[in-house]
Amino acid sequence: MSTTQRPSSIAPLRLDAEPQPTYTETAVIFRGDGEPKTARGMIDQLNAFEAEVGITPDSFACGGTVAELERRFADLLGKEAAIFMPTGTLANHLAIRRLCGIKPRAIVPEQSHLYHDSGDCVPRLSGINLIPLAHGRPTFTLDELQEALHLSVTGRVCNPVGAVMIESPVRRQYGQIMPYEDMVAITAYCKVQGIPTHLDGARLYMMSAATGMRPQQYTALFDTVYVSLYKYFGAPFGAILAGTHAYLNDLHHERRRFGGSPASASLAAALALQCSKEFETRFAAAMAKGTDLIDRLNEQPGIRVHRFTQGSNMFPVELDPRLDVETFLAALHRRGMFLYPDEGSLQHIHLTVNTTLLRQTNDAILAAFASAVDEARLCL
Repeated sequence: MSTTQRPSSIAPLRLDAEPQPTYTETAVIFRGDGEPKTARGMIDQLNAFEAEVGITPDSFACGGTVAELERRFADLLGKEAAIFMPTGTLANHLAIRRLCGIKPRAIVPEQSHLYHDSGDCVPRLSGINLIPLAHGRPTFTLDELQEALHLSVTGRVCNPVGAVMIESPVRRQYGQIMPYEDMVAITAYCKVQGIPTHLDGARLYMMSAATGMRPQQYTALFDTVYVSLYKYFGAPFGAILAGTHAYLNDLHHERRRFGGSPASASLAAALALQCSKEFETRFAAAMAKGTDLIDRLNEQPGIRVHRFTQGSNMFPVELDPRLDVETFLAALHRRGMFLYPDEGSLQHIHLTVNTTLLRQTNDAILAAFASAVDEARLCL
């Protein structure tokens, strides 16, 4: 095969190809925290940003539009500084590494992304042992934290904890959050003990919209905070790590040491800057609309949408057992409403609120659900 020949198994990218149903501008997709990304959509957004602002090149994720992104998010998150990271995994890792210094332990939620989904990167690459708390639960308590801290310094060999991390919302627990008053108590205690704290706030803006508290009210409690750029800010990849100058100073050297400085990140930064405009306001509007939608869905026969006591933007859906689930979901899809079962089970469905909810009126969405229920009932 010549070097210019495309492998036969890979179809060429066609921007004029027939769009997937979920890519249409009227589709309401009850999955994910952001809107689906397409090649055409990202190109259009980049063209708009270039025409309005201009994209300035960076050098290995330093300077240019990347620096503009860092300044914007430092301001949005109420922190002294911010640094672009290619992934949330690296953002969390380098935060823990920097906060711990020479101390060998960090406390994390057992259900956190860093503990479960990062291949033990922190202990394997930085020699810091992660101590998990709250097995199978969204959050740990101050009492649990105090006990773990006591055990770390009263054993035969003293192993002090160098950092405490909180993840909220917790994706593995369907977006459930740690109550604000618990965050206040835990971070205040850590401050007295001289232990810095980190917030895995990948979905911080979902928590903020659910509680009505501004993101800065949460981030002010922590020394460092990570926010995702690809989950809902429109970038194809990327994360922001924000904090004090003391903790983030020269962190770009560590980023590069871990292979996290791409030759250019300005396009991803431009997309995040473009999509971050008015995002907080738009997502708050989507959550308010979602609250009304759920109340009205619960007035209809055949479906109940439940709420977690400490939830964010994910809601368990219960269907009448006399309904055929596959028929119900297919009927919704034909009407441009995309609701999906949890992986591996048709019996577990969660409705996720995001800004695609703003594309249709609640009356139209309710009519689609009512028709889908009728179809699912008739097929049995």
